[in-house]
Amino acid sequence: MSRVDKGRQARRDFGLIDQAGVADVLADPTGRDEIWIEVIRKMDEVYSDLVHYQLELEEKNTALEEAQNFISSVLASMTDVLIVCDADGKVERANLAAELFTGRAEPLLRGDALADLFTADSAERINHFLACIRADKPVADEEISLIDHRGQPAPLSVNCSARYDHDGRLVGMVLIGRPVGELRRAYEDLDRTHQELTKTQRHLAFSEKMAALGRLVAGVAHELNNPISFVFGNMYALKNYGEHLKGYLQAMDDGADAETLREMRDAHKIDRILKDLTPLVDGTLEGAERVSEIVQDLRRFSSSQEEQPEALDVVKEIHTATRWVVKSARVKPEILFDMPDEMRILGRKGAINQIVVNLVQNAVDIVADVDDPTIEIACSRDSTDVWVRVRDNGPGVSEDDRGRVFEPFFTTKPIGEGTGLGLYVSYGLAEEQDGRLICENDADFGGAAFTLRLPYLGEC
Repeated sequence: MSRVDKGRQARRDFGLIDQAGVADVLADPTGRDEIWIEVIRKMDEVYSDLVHYQLELEEKNTALEEAQNFISSVLASMTDVLIVCDADGKVERANLAAELFTGRAEPLLRGDALADLFTADSAERINHFLACIRADKPVADEEISLIDHRGQPAPLSVNCSARYDHDGRLVGMVLIGRPVGELRRAYEDLDRTHQELTKTQRHLAFSEKMAALGRLVAGVAHELNNPISFVFGNMYALKNYGEHLKGYLQAMDDGADAETLREMRDAHKIDRILKDLTPLVDGTLEGAERVSEIVQDLRRFSSSQEEQPEALDVVKEIHTATRWVVKSARVKPEILFDMPDEMRILGRKGAINQIVVNLVQNAVDIVADVDDPTIEIACSRDSTDVWVRVRDNGPGVSEDDRGRVFEPFFTTKPIGEGTGLGLYVSYGLAEEQDGRLICENDADFGGAAFTLRLPYLGEC
């Protein structure tokens, strides 16, 4: 295009003349002046627009630089290795952690194949990761080995995700790897903390056992007193019978005649003694066995050892725990039982005993100031669960407290009258047996109801 044509085109672009009016404009000098004034005005407008666009461009460039600096600072502060590659697996960018691990600056990494940065066996998996990304399948928590600055394999736990452009087309992959050593240290710290927490929980549970045992001393003493008194009484009788038998047998050894022996037999009531010996011995053995059972129950209750499921009569365990609590209580509530005569199951005897003790003790404390204090204890089972329910006619549990009753150290009792660990420990014992402990208010009975549900392990 010639200079004349360019000038005409410019004038048409500024809207000054059209092709049909060129001759008229050139023929009129006044018209030429007006045209040049209009051209200058249009040029001023264009220049103003250019200045405005330049300012906008500078502002956007500043914002872009700030964004770039922000992204660079974030990448530099990352302790995880970050490598960006294109769709063919060529490195496009890497952060400072990647530079430190590989011992190579980012410009030297660019253009290298990503697989070449890893050990031979890991390189094959890198290619597999790229195939997964192309198939829109993210890669998570895979362990591969990066070659570090010493030429040694450094295990990384990596995650890979796809990278898309502004049109949504796949343009590459982003790999983020965390040194496995750091993860292991974190897991070790977590495991150590968990062990300490578990140890503390065991100490809390044992402390609650001892506190509960202290509250049950009176009831346990009464439980022991009956069979021990029975054994003492029988032993005194057996001792007295022994003296009579000893005199009778001594007369026989001395050669006393039949009449004398008959008189002595009647006087010492030898026939009644012989008749009473077997029941006295059986009664003494029964009392001693009962003492032994109570001692074993106490040892099991206070033991800190983990129990294994064993054969037990859950109804008997409930009765034993309830007697211990009620006999040591200041106010003796009426106890209603809704249970079969016997229910033999496989279970953890000590845990069941402790949970029932805590639930009954809690109910006894709640109804201490209630008119006609009453506690109902029910037990049943179906094909999958064994459940024990303890409910009382106390004031119930408020909505605010219901969500906190199983928290450690939470108690509504006055200071010094409760540790706040009974229900917390019971809840933990239930969970350890894959069971549940549920708190609710019972509208029919009027107070709180605690239900222990345990998996039914079978009859025995």
